[in-house]
Amino acid sequence: MRSLLTLAALSVVAALPLQAQKLVIKGSDTLGAKLVPMIAEEYRAANPGVSFEIAAEGSTTGLTAIINGTADIGMSSRRARPTELSGGAAEGKMLKPIIVCYDGMAVIVNAANPLADLSKRQVEQIFTGDVSDWSAVGGAVGTISIYTRNTASGTYSDWKDLAMKKRDYARSSQKMAGNEQIASEVAKNPNGIGYVGLAYIHAPGIKVVSIEGGMPNKESVLNKKYPYARPNFFYTDGEPAGEAAKFIEYVLGPVGQSIVEKVGFIPVK
Repeated sequence: MRSLLTLAALSVVAALPLQAQKLVIKGSDTLGAKLVPMIAEEYRAANPGVSFEIAAEGSTTGLTAIINGTADIGMSSRRARPTELSGGAAEGKMLKPIIVCYDGMAVIVNAANPLADLSKRQVEQIFTGDVSDWSAVGGAVGTISIYTRNTASGTYSDWKDLAMKKRDYARSSQKMAGNEQIASEVAKNPNGIGYVGLAYIHAPGIKVVSIEGGMPNKESVLNKKYPYARPNFFYTDGEPAGEAAKFIEYVLGPVGQSIVEKVGFIPVK
């Protein structure tokens, strides 16, 4: 009788559906607005038992989520700050960076703007507010409208480091939630200027301005000739494990990296 009961119990367990695996991914809008959802969709098609919760609200939120244990993967377009590393250590978390793609932050202006090129010095002057009229950098007369990412964004921080010598943004600059919002505002404003990742440079109504004759592309980014190039990261608590490890391996594999290139970023390999 006991054997029959055991067999019956095993049959019931076998008949139950496998418990769904849910991956929570939070952080960078640069990665989370387009790229990660597209890869997640392909991964889910190949792994029907996996679901995703993706929140793209800025790199800082992704790193914080790893520290407080509310995400499996943190997306970040910048490296973790020393304070974040020490804060994680205090909570028993080791923030491990994994480069998933490369990017070049493109300077964009309205499509009607006659300006085609800026120097690195002129970019710094514009975004810090030293220069406030297009005529000062070779453009038509008009007050410059600056659009930036918000302070939770890794791109906001990287731009200060790479383009502004760590100086503060102009007081008149307007902070946007994501790349798409910056592109949209610049497209509507003939005097607008902003910066976006390579995945967003084909938005209607904008154009990319070259920097001292150089444009952001695969060659200039990988060869470090473009001044505003950077890696983009996944962060995990120590070595990734379980479904998170499988997904990261997928992102770095042939399918994931082909989507990286399709979206407009630059593959790791």
